[in-house]
Order: sequence, then structure tokens, then C-alpha cells
Amino acid sequence: METARFASLIAATITMGLVSGLFYGFSVAVMPGLRGTGDRTVVEVMQRINVAILNGWFLLGYLGALVFTGLALALHLPADGRAVLPPLIGAFVAYVLAMVVTGRVNIPLNNALEKAGPVDRIADPAAVRGAFEGPWVRANVWRTLLCTVATGLLAWALVLNGNLPA
Repeated sequence: METARFASLIAATITMGLVSGLFYGFSVAVMPGLRGTGDRTVVEVMQRINVAILNGWFLLGYLGALVFTGLALALHLPADGRAVLPPLIGAFVAYVLAMVVTGRVNIPLNNALEKAGPVDRIADPAAVRGAFEGPWVRANVWRTLLCTVATGLLAWALVLNGNLPA
């Protein structure tokens, strides 16, 4: 049982770190890098990213963070695993909140960007960019913070878990 608990904590921490790093990368590099470009460039690049990101590696991290954190939480529910419950619960809640932000803000904005159509056929790319960029960036900052908190809490759970399996 201890091996499964430890493995689930490791998997949760790794996948959460991957997702946190992805969102962080958008916050500190991708979106600031696009800030100084033209409206059509922003729309086209984000449309392409929104297609490219839907792949198995992304889903492994994005869904894996939820599954592995939930699994770690479930495996630590017995009485002898309770010391790590507070950070595990916190990590799980923080990640669910990040997923809510993604589902309620980022994904609908991505879908609206796609519905705008091919960038060369958009009559007012500035309006499309304006409706997308600000809200998307603000939501991404929130999910970055939530995932970073979740990663830190999972690291804390690893420390509290203490004993490595033999």
C-alpha cells in the first residue's frame, strides 16, 4: 500500500508540475511575446496552438494531474495516511478550480477564436483579438497560480509522506 501511495504522489506531482509549467510558459513567454505583434498574427498563432495542444501528451498531463491527485487522496484516506490529507485536499481543490477556470473561460474563448474563421477572412481582427486576449490572459494567470499552489501542496505531501517504500 505504501508503494502505491508514494507512486501516486510522485505521478500527481510530476503531472501537476507539467501543467503548471505549461500555463506558466504561456504567462511569461507566449502571451508577452505575442503582445507586440499584429492582430492577425495573434489570432492565427493562438488558433494554431489551440489545435496543436490537443494531443495525447497534453491530455496525459492535464487529465493525469486530476486522476493521480485524486488517486493519491483516495489512497491516503485510511487512518495511517491522514497526515498528508490537508495538502492533498488542497491540491485537489486548487486543481479542480483551475479546471473550472479553463472550462468556463479559456476553452470558450479558444472556441470563439476558432469560430472567427481563417485569419485572412476576418473583417476586424482587432475586435477578435480584443475579445480574446485580455480575458484569456487573466484567466491563464489564475490557473497558473492555482496549479502552482497545487504543485507546492503535492510537494509538501511528499515531504509529509516521509518514508520511501523499500
